[in-house]
Amino acid sequence: MRRAKLSVVPCLALAGLALLQACSSTTDDPTASWSPNKIYAEAKSELDGGSYDKAIPLFEKLEGRAAGTPLAQQAQLERAYAYYKSNEQAQAISTLDRFIRLHPASPALDYALYLKGIVNFNDNLGLFSFISRQDLSERDQKAAKESFESFRELATRFPDSRYTQDARLRMTYIVNSLAQYEVHVARYYYSRGAYLAAINRAQSALADYRDVPALEEALYIMVLSYDALKMTQLRDDAKRVLESSYPKSTYLSHGFKSSSDPWWKIW
Repeated sequence: MRRAKLSVVPCLALAGLALLQACSSTTDDPTASWSPNKIYAEAKSELDGGSYDKAIPLFEKLEGRAAGTPLAQQAQLERAYAYYKSNEQAQAISTLDRFIRLHPASPALDYALYLKGIVNFNDNLGLFSFISRQDLSERDQKAAKESFESFRELATRFPDSRYTQDARLRMTYIVNSLAQYEVHVARYYYSRGAYLAAINRAQSALADYRDVPALEEALYIMVLSYDALKMTQLRDDAKRVLESSYPKSTYLSHGFKSSSDPWWKIW
């Protein structure tokens, strides 16, 4: 008995028809007849309402629809902000870098630099929360330094910008935080008996930073570490510098300072 062969043509035809229908439905653009101003209004409404996942594609569509106009530039900045608010830091930075590269004369360049600094500033906050963790290891300080560079460029190029005063405050915070980070690493190593590592990190803070509060503790850690290593001459040298630089220091009489609030809660 011969068995009838099943034809695959109808199946393929049906599959193709379904695919075409699917493609047709996915390419249906409800904004096709919208003006650029209407797209912007809708995108801004979604952004202000916290629907960043809906705002982002609308701003992206507006960039293409209004290319070459100030509205397209505005859409690019709004999209970067939406990425930032939705915790997509890499996308936000990429969008801002593109804006800065393509629009070096834009009147909104100061805002772009400020927002880039803010994105890295907030992305970096996790770097300084390590004190509550038992296992302290080296951490990437790239975000903090890039944030500082964005704020510094803003302050240098646009000293009268509405964003510059806040940028300068954040620059001070970043410098203090980076120095304090080094000192807390040094203190961590000292508490675990890694005295040479503690000395090296304390010396790094002293070499890289000036006039920041953390240096007082850095010198104290060096005094303790040299003493633990029985290196009395270096201990006495560090102690002399500590007493000379901080004549009112209480470290030598009371030891490490304790506080109910973490050190980073100064912002």
